[in-house]
Amino acid sequence: MINQRMKTARQVKNLSQAELARIIGVSRQTVNMIENGDYNPTVALCIKICKALDVTLNDLFWEVII
Repeated sequence: MINQRMKTARQVKNLSQAELARIIGVSRQTVNMIENGDYNPTVALCIKICKALDVTLNDLFWEVII
């Protein structure tokens, strides 16, 4: 769920994984691993991602449990 929100936000900004990676200072593979749920980013990296995608931490990383 979280990973899909990040991918969707990236696509809304019309950014490729490589472009987002360059902006936030990581490899494309790291972005891919985050989107696939294979890597949990640090809080600092989460903040960089949110700033690059113009979304809040809650938008991307807060899970609502019902």
